[in-house]
Amino acid sequence: MTHRRAVAVRLGAVASAVVLALGLAGCGSEPQGGNVDPGLVDSTEPPTLGACRMLEPEDVEQPANATKTVDCSAKHTAQTFHVGELPDSYDDAAYDDEAVGEHAYATCSKKFAEFLGADESLVLRTVVSWAWFRPSEDAWDDGARWFRCDAVGGTPNSEAYRPLPRTVEGLLVGRPRDKWLVCAAGDVFEKAEKLPCSQPHDWRAVSAIKVGEPGDEYPGDSVVASRTDAFCRTAVQAWLSYPATFEFAYTYFHEAEWLAGNRRSVCWAKTTE
Repeated sequence: MTHRRAVAVRLGAVASAVVLALGLAGCGSEPQGGNVDPGLVDSTEPPTLGACRMLEPEDVEQPANATKTVDCSAKHTAQTFHVGELPDSYDDAAYDDEAVGEHAYATCSKKFAEFLGADESLVLRTVVSWAWFRPSEDAWDDGARWFRCDAVGGTPNSEAYRPLPRTVEGLLVGRPRDKWLVCAAGDVFEKAEKLPCSQPHDWRAVSAIKVGEPGDEYPGDSVVASRTDAFCRTAVQAWLSYPATFEFAYTYFHEAEWLAGNRRSVCWAKTTE
């Protein structure tokens, strides 16, 4: 007999990017993060690629960021992995135009996976996520059209970010260390705390299965949940080497994430391994 845990819906790494890309909070030249560099406030110059910073979750909630950079050999929680310029078609776009966020999301999500060396499945099963920033509103009015993609040492649910290695380039190539993979501690999955798999845990994210193709229209929450349930049941049982009884849970995403490009759900196995 196969046992199944109740479905849990969670916003993961992709969702964090979607929130920042499609739901900007506020405008103007302030705030631009903590511990700002006066030389970066309202700057029209593109940011430095590869720069590291000490960012906190509240910093990534802002559309613009001017936090001071630090040497990447020192303690840091964020690294800029891509700096892009918006196409000329955005020259007259409004500061909060959703199309700007959609362009940045599509670019940053692809570049993030490439930089870490992760495939579509693994990128949803790591404790590292990403955020993007645009110029301040004043800089935007002055013609700045760059955007910055930062890898950060945490997920949308993190109360604080963990330090990153000197560079996150290639972090997930090959067999990633458990300290960079996401697990959860707690008997009931819906209430379980997400943490690195290097810590004691009860659940592990073992796969991110495909529930749709790139050109598909959103089929609705119930269809996505049904597909996820069926696919994850099979995927988790296989990962556990086909036991007669097992427990599993899953995370599926909603229409906003679907429209932003995500077509995968995450499967969780009840395991301490």
